[in-house]
Amino acid sequence: MAFRNIIVESPAVISLRREQLIIRTDSDHSVAIEDISALLLESRQTTITTAALSRLGQCGCAVFVCDEKHLPCAVLTPYQQHSRGLPVVRMQIAMTEPAKKRLWQSIVKAKILNQAICLYLTGHASQAEALRAMAERVRSGDSENVEAAAAQFYFPVLFGEGFTRGEDNGVNAGLNYGYAVLRGCIARYLAVYGFLPSLGLHHRSTLNAFNLADDLIEPFRPVVDLLTARSITEDEELSSPQKRLLFNCLNLDILSGKQHHSVSYAIERLVQSLSRSAERPEAGLLLPTLLETEQHRYE
Repeated sequence: MAFRNIIVESPAVISLRREQLIIRTDSDHSVAIEDISALLLESRQTTITTAALSRLGQCGCAVFVCDEKHLPCAVLTPYQQHSRGLPVVRMQIAMTEPAKKRLWQSIVKAKILNQAICLYLTGHASQAEALRAMAERVRSGDSENVEAAAAQFYFPVLFGEGFTRGEDNGVNAGLNYGYAVLRGCIARYLAVYGFLPSLGLHHRSTLNAFNLADDLIEPFRPVVDLLTARSITEDEELSSPQKRLLFNCLNLDILSGKQHHSVSYAIERLVQSLSRSAERPEAGLLLPTLLETEQHRYE
């Protein structure tokens, strides 16, 4: 199973040699292609061969590129190669609105419960209980928009009174960076398992190629929120160590189906469960539960 998440910060030349990714900076570094889960190219002076890109795609690796602000702006996801690609897409299209609404209800509830855990882990126990109570109010399709009310309550508690997501500051830069990494990883697994990422459960923008990824990301966002709250302040720019910390969110420990897994594997398990839910809605989704920020130990 791929487990390495690699970030290239300095100018480099990246190529392929004998199933090894060769990263040439001041010296040569090699990594087995099959071990790479995600690769982030931060330096705009980095070049990569098409042979390396092709092999990374074949192995299901998510390759991120960054803009002039060194924030992820695009991701290369593997072409749909799943043996059941067409049946999966047909199941997506055939899924009924009541089924989609039930799944969205479970996603929103899991997100709010993880936000509550995040508040508890950052010393806001009473506010965490208030969020747990809000989670119990989520109905099919989140018809009362409890998700928005929870967010309006949650962010000022976590990041300070007056904080809003629209401001240009270090905290929002950190959140955007981490969310982009999660979104790219989800898009990767959706492609691997034959889903159409543009066909969402709740998000339905005709301009968004990743509506389904934006549905599934919701319960994972508090992973990034917790990292950001503990490591970044509003009045600072993202440093290289902070970016590495956020990119590494994919390797953190999280509960999935009452078992400890990495965030990356929990995302894969969620996508797998979505495939089962499309066939049998009563099966439900394998949604994550936030844990303290610790590196997952691969056995």
